[in-house]
Amino acid sequence: MGDVFIRHIELLGYEKRFFPSQHYVYMFLVKWNDLSEKVVYRRFTEIYEFHKALKEMFPIESGDINVENRIIPHLPAPKWFDGQRSTQNRQGTLTEYCYTLVNLPHKISRCLHVVNFFKVRHDDMNPVTDSQTKKPEVFLLPKDAKKNPTDITGPIVLQTYRAIADYEKSSTSEMALKAGDMVDVVEKSESGWWFCQVKNKRGWVPAAYLEPMDGPDESEEQEPNYAGEQYIVQKSYTAVEEDELTLKEGDTIEVIHKLLDGWWVIRKDETTGYYPSMYLQKAGEANTSVKSELRNRIAPPRRSTIRNAKSIHKQSRKLISQETYRRNSKKYIQSQRNMKENLQNKAKVLSKSR
Repeated sequence: MGDVFIRHIELLGYEKRFFPSQHYVYMFLVKWNDLSEKVVYRRFTEIYEFHKALKEMFPIESGDINVENRIIPHLPAPKWFDGQRSTQNRQGTLTEYCYTLVNLPHKISRCLHVVNFFKVRHDDMNPVTDSQTKKPEVFLLPKDAKKNPTDITGPIVLQTYRAIADYEKSSTSEMALKAGDMVDVVEKSESGWWFCQVKNKRGWVPAAYLEPMDGPDESEEQEPNYAGEQYIVQKSYTAVEEDELTLKEGDTIEVIHKLLDGWWVIRKDETTGYYPSMYLQKAGEANTSVKSELRNRIAPPRRSTIRNAKSIHKQSRKLISQETYRRNSKKYIQSQRNMKENLQNKAKVLSKSR
């Protein structure tokens, strides 16, 4: 055993590939103890052979000596013909298998057999392709379908974005960009860090450095909600820009606009400003190790701080000023107060008339 070990394995989905012949590979996001995150691709036949070898290495824990001692999870054998349906239906089993595997005693979960199997290979970074052959089809596992993977009905067409400026990565899990790079977005995280791939590279990229191809504005961006959602500050942050807020851990605030770059507009009393979404947690939600781990990362840069940004769109993005947020927020709060006073007055009139 070495110092390197896996903290978490997440099944992202699978790919349907056409070279050298049609076959399927599962996509795993492997999180290592050095906080790096790598995407690897494995056929199910490989996974099953890995599983069989692991059982042979640990006969007691695999239940070969006494079935009551089994802690290594079960994995069904490959079918004679593995088509798309079996590939898709097996995702729930693989999700549970990976979770159990990583949480086994360290002598198993951190053994070289496990570590080496999930290490990045050359063909993970440079898949063997043929320019004349059809591009692989990607079938992502939606986050809300983790418990029911059969919800996936067709290939997910990854959205293509363009880098508006050079970006130098600051950790091994990130990906450097050059202005003009075209990237495919695999996952859009609320934190403002998006998991992307370009040619043979994959990694996390700040959403602020990317722009959609069909226009300057994000079609998925929500409208402001001046009623607000209550959140709790999980990590203190000191404002750097004038339109940001300084808050301390434990503060209760209201989120009034969730922006895709990970910098949300929040309201504290009657003051509004930007705050990193990754340092917030919805009131009443349980804390998780994934959320806690995310807060150890730095907040993504804001677009307003990017130098030499060059867009391909003639029009600039629609931006709402903090003055507008504050004015509309005050209007909403006042209207709620007026409504409450009217209801109270009506209740007094009714009580007097009785």
